[in-house]
Amino acid sequence: MKSIIFAALNLKNTSFGMDWLINLFTDTDSVAHIVLLYAVVISVGIALGRLKIFGVSLGVTFVLFAGILAGHLGFTGTPSVIGYIQDFGLILFVYCIGLQVGPGFFECLKDTGIKLNLMAVAIILLNVVCCVALYFLLFWKGGAIEGENAKNLAMMVGVMCGATTNTPSLGAATEACEQIFHGSAPAIANGYACAYPLAVVGIIVATIVLRFICRVNLGKEQEQLDQEQAENANVKPHNMTLEVYNKALEGRTLLQVSQFLGRDFVVSRILSQGHLSIPNRDTVFHLGDKMYIVCAEGDAEAIIAFIGPKCDVEWEHQDVPLVSRKVLVTQPRMNGKTLGSLHVSSVYGVNVTRIRRSGMQLYANRHLRLQVGDSLTVVGPEDAVERITNIMGNSVKSLDHPNLSAIFVGIIVGVVLGSLPIAIPGIPTPVKLGLAGGPLIVSILVGRFGYRAKLVAFTTTSANLMLREIGLVLFLASVGIKAGATFIETVKGGDGISYIWSGFLITVIPILIVGTIARLKYKVNYFTLMGLIAGTTTDPPALAYASQTAGNEAPAVGYSTVYPLSMFLRIVVAQIIILLLCVA
Repeated sequence: MKSIIFAALNLKNTSFGMDWLINLFTDTDSVAHIVLLYAVVISVGIALGRLKIFGVSLGVTFVLFAGILAGHLGFTGTPSVIGYIQDFGLILFVYCIGLQVGPGFFECLKDTGIKLNLMAVAIILLNVVCCVALYFLLFWKGGAIEGENAKNLAMMVGVMCGATTNTPSLGAATEACEQIFHGSAPAIANGYACAYPLAVVGIIVATIVLRFICRVNLGKEQEQLDQEQAENANVKPHNMTLEVYNKALEGRTLLQVSQFLGRDFVVSRILSQGHLSIPNRDTVFHLGDKMYIVCAEGDAEAIIAFIGPKCDVEWEHQDVPLVSRKVLVTQPRMNGKTLGSLHVSSVYGVNVTRIRRSGMQLYANRHLRLQVGDSLTVVGPEDAVERITNIMGNSVKSLDHPNLSAIFVGIIVGVVLGSLPIAIPGIPTPVKLGLAGGPLIVSILVGRFGYRAKLVAFTTTSANLMLREIGLVLFLASVGIKAGATFIETVKGGDGISYIWSGFLITVIPILIVGTIARLKYKVNYFTLMGLIAGTTTDPPALAYASQTAGNEAPAVGYSTVYPLSMFLRIVVAQIIILLLCVA
C-alpha cells in the first residue's frame, strides 16, 4: 500500500516537482511528517470509534487500531520522538485521572462503599489469577520466568489490560516493560488490541448472564431501591418553616438548642417580633419566633417535636428582604479554610446552607473545608450576600482557565517519585513506580490534600476531560504506531487466537464468580451490581448499557463508588506483575 502511494507521488514528481510532498510522507525525521502522522491517526481513529456495532462502540480506543494500521503500512517516525510523545501523553493522561478521582478517593472507602470496593478488589485479583493461570497453561515453556518466558508473561499482562478495557494499566505495564527489558520490550499493545474488542462485549454479556443465573426480576429490584431510599432519609435535604412553641427554649441561644437537640440543622433566617434577621450561634430564641430550617429529611420529625409546629411565612415580603444566591469559591486564599474559621454568620451576616462539590450536595457544617470550585448556597440581606460574594471570588471566568502551574508542579513531583528506585528484598533490580504510578499517586494526593500546600488543583470538568483525552490519544497513537509492524504477524500466528479467547476468559470469569456471590450471598441490588462491574472494569459502554437498562441512578452510584480505587489498582497491579515476576 505504501509503495503504491509513493509510486503515485513519484509519477507526479516527474511532471510537477513534488519533492516536498514525497518528503512529507517519507522523511521520518521531519517534524511536519510526525505531526501529520499523529493528526491522521488520531482523527481517523476517533471517527471510526464513533461507529456502533450492535449498539456498542470502541470510542477513543480505536485510535490504537488506527495507529497499528499506520505502523503496519510503514508510516512511522523517529523512535525517540515517538517514545517521548508516548510518555508525555501517558503522564498527562494519568495525572488528570488522578485529579478527577482524588477528591473522592478516600471517601469511597468509607461506610457502604467498603463492601462494594471489596467486591471490586476481588474482581481485580481474580483477573490477575486468571491471567497468570492462563499464562502457565498456554505460554510457559518451563523453567524460570526470564527471557522468552518473561516476554510471554508481559504479553499476557497486555491481554489482561485489554480484557479489562483499562488503557492506563496498559501505559503502566508498557513503562514497566521498558524498565525490565531495556529496549527489547515486547509489543504488549498487540495483546491489548487482541483482547479489547471482545472484552467490551464480554462485560455486557456477563452482566446479562448474571441476570439469568441469579433469576433477577427488574421490577423487584426497583422496589428494593425505592425502599432503601425511603429508609435512608437521613441523607436527603429538607426545608421547612417552624414556629418556636416549646417553652423550654425561651431565652436559649441557637447553639444551646442545637446541643440539646443533638441533630444537625441550619437556621438560615428567623422572624422575631416582626423583624427578619440572619441568626448566628448567639441568637436568642423566643416563643412565637418563626425560622426557616434546612436539615436532613430523617431528622425533620424530631426537630419539629422539639421546637414547634410547621407554619407558613412569606419570607420575601418581610421588612428586610433576603436573597438566596449561588456563590462560587474561586479565590485561591479560600482554599482549605473551614466554614467555622470564616464566621460568615456573625461577621458577614449571612448563612451558608448547602455546598455543592463535584456534583455532590454537602451539608455546610462548620468543620467542612472549602475548595476552589465549590458552589455555596448563601442566604442573607442582598448587601451582605454581595460582600461574601466578593470575598469568595465568584468569578466563573477564572474557573474556565486551568491552573497550569499546579498541574506541572504536580507532574514534576510525580516524575521524581516515579523515578525513585525502591529496593525490595529478593528482587535483583530496584522497583520504580514509573511514569504512570508516580504522577498518579501525586495527583490523587493533590486532588484531595492540595489545599494544605496552597495548591489549587481545581479544573473544570471540560478542561480536565480535554487534557486527559489529549494525553490518551497521544499515548494510544504512539503505542499503535510502534506495535503496527508486528501486529498482523501476532494475529496470524497461533498466539493471536490464544490472546483473543484468553482475554475473553479473563473478562468473564471474575465477573460471573464475584457477581454471583455478591447477588446471592450479600443481596447487592442488581442495578448497583451492574454499575459496580462497569466501574471495576472502568468501562463507559458497560455503564451506558446499565443506565439504559435500569432507568435510575443506581448504576452510576455503583460505578462512581468503585471507580477511583479500581483505576488505581488496575494501574499498580499491571506494573507489579511485570516488575516482580519478569526477569530480562
